[in-house]
Amino acid sequence: MASKLSNQLRALYAATSHHSTLSPRQFPNPSGALRDFLLGSNGRLFSAEVSSPPPTPIPPSGPNPSAPSSLNQKELDKFSAMAETWWDSEGPYRPLHALNPTRLAFIRSTLCRHFGRDPCSARPFEGLKFVDVGCGGGILSEPLARMGATVTGVDALETNIKIARLHAHRRGRAHCRVRKIMLLIDLPVTSASLLSNCSVSDDVNFTSVASDLDPLASTIEYRCTTAEKLVEEQRNFDAVISLEVIEHVADPAEFCKSLAALTVPDGATVVSTINRSMRAYATAIVAAEYILHWLPKGTHQWSSFLTPEELVLILQRASVSVKEMAGFTYNPLTGRWSLSDDISVNFIAYGTKTTSE
Repeated sequence: MASKLSNQLRALYAATSHHSTLSPRQFPNPSGALRDFLLGSNGRLFSAEVSSPPPTPIPPSGPNPSAPSSLNQKELDKFSAMAETWWDSEGPYRPLHALNPTRLAFIRSTLCRHFGRDPCSARPFEGLKFVDVGCGGGILSEPLARMGATVTGVDALETNIKIARLHAHRRGRAHCRVRKIMLLIDLPVTSASLLSNCSVSDDVNFTSVASDLDPLASTIEYRCTTAEKLVEEQRNFDAVISLEVIEHVADPAEFCKSLAALTVPDGATVVSTINRSMRAYATAIVAAEYILHWLPKGTHQWSSFLTPEELVLILQRASVSVKEMAGFTYNPLTGRWSLSDDISVNFIAYGTKTTSE
């Protein structure tokens, strides 16, 4: 799969190199090598249901288009409302909890090859600096830290960062000051049950017994900030990872430029999102939000999804060359996700930062 994709990507780059001014949301009908990339052996465009997605409007760039940020305030407000359920595996983030092992399998495989590490090692990323952009409650940051990486988790919501910090220290005992009342609680496994005793929306002071800390997760640097602000601070990382985030930002192209700027030359960038296909609309929105109620209604906007073609081009313009792509498929009988060649709905891409900007 990887070698076949590499050949297709090389053909794609050659066919699209002259479209430097093309908006990533407005593409002409594909032809030649570009069409070969988009169409599989069955001659269908990503999804069995449609040959190409209908045209969609470009989403607004946010309340202040001139600000150097890709934040979308409406999306921030939406996720702020359910931030306290990050570690509730049966709550609104249930799909991410189920998908997380498969995402980590892709990351471990590709980044071990990229950095020449042993994938069978317990801590293959020892000595490497990773940043998890849009870390939420830390469900990806924690396992990356346990694999040896020095992890920085960043999120634009302060509540998410508080949740992530609390969960990273969940083995300890904590003092929480809630409305100026001191309570002594045992940190439970999930933040949902923790928050029944201590609301992170209030002023929370956290201290823990050092001997009870999770020795790896507690090393994560969690910060309430954005990728753009990290770029201003001239931070650099061996690998920049942003999963299920790009479909919620105001400007995907500018967001990817920030991800690329945070990546060291020859470093790795990993991005995952949802394809803008009719099959994705049927499964990720209609089924997941309105039928199965896995997600709150309105979690996703179909017009904000990116096709694999668009993501490849956006990353290419940001000096990131996509080397491997895979899809995530769900088996309703087993309730498990697996890696697949099918990128018609959920997909993930791994690329390398080119040395010349």
